Amino acid sequence: MPNIVRLILGFAVLGGAIALMVFGLWGWGILAFFISILILVTYFFNENMLLAQWYLRKDNMPKSEVFLNRITNYEKQLIRNQHGYYNLLIGLIESRKAPMASEKYFKKALSLGMTMDHNIALAKLSLAGIAMGKRNKREAQMYLTEAKKADKNKLLADQIKQMKDQMGMMDRQQQVRYR
Repeated sequence: MPNIVRLILGFAVLGGAIALMVFGLWGWGILAFFISILILVTYFFNENMLLAQWYLRKDNMPKSEVFLNRITNYEKQLIRNQHGYYNLLIGLIESRKAPMASEKYFKKALSLGMTMDHNIALAKLSLAGIAMGKRNKREAQMYLTEAKKADKNKLLADQIKQMKDQMGMMDRQQQVRYR
């Protein structure tokens, strides 16, 4: 359902809920109020995105991909704030299948912008992993530093530490080769 239709429908149901309460039908009015809130929430948070995130947290990639594939044209179906998150989710799913191909989605997610710092840190951490896979240590170090800065709540501290340890192992392996 297009976003503008959702918004209009949500406010129409909200108006109906208020009218029901004015006429003394409190039970139906409260029910209609909750339905209007549900409709208005789906304007700001697309239901397919919410379900894809939920399945992603449950580590069910095929189901998550099914819900993301229901969004055929994300620029029209999602509000502007969700464009970066859509690309982040696509990148996370793609990174399981073809890690190097997911780089473009993470970069696009960062360029479109995301409001939550831990999601920015996750995208940069993923880009650091891709750069390490390409043996580009300088770029990986840059992304790791940016990820550490963006991870204000230390949600990804263990993963960042693990990645730094792996970079240290790469350095030691390169030193052994040059001796």
